[in-house]
Amino acid sequence: MMEENEMNGKGGLFSKAVKAGKRTYFFDVKATKNDEKYITITESKRRFDDQMNQFFYEKHKIFLYKEDFEKVAKGLTDAIKYVETGELPEDYYDEPEPAPRRYDNVEGESRNESRNEIDSAIDKWFDDLDK
Repeated sequence: MMEENEMNGKGGLFSKAVKAGKRTYFFDVKATKNDEKYITITESKRRFDDQMNQFFYEKHKIFLYKEDFEKVAKGLTDAIKYVETGELPEDYYDEPEPAPRRYDNVEGESRNESRNEIDSAIDKWFDDLDK
């Protein structure tokens, strides 16, 4: 396993692996070319392929963007609290707020361009998996 600051130079800044039963979760902090930081959470499960008679790792990945951290953390905390106590959060029946539009610069260039850059990199990564 990589140490926290020994990433492979592909925008990786931090990595933390958490073993939980038969699964391992990887929390990786990465950055775009514009230094926009984001987190990837990867769930990895070891599986056996009967046809190929060998083990492989099945992976599922989630990308979390900085502007979403607070809401995602609250949702996760609320869900964990419900599992532990059975109590719904006070705001459970409230209507969700629309996400605010954020801008990176004075000209009004949207952060969506950074997301598009990330999405393109994700598409390339998935395409490379098939090779």
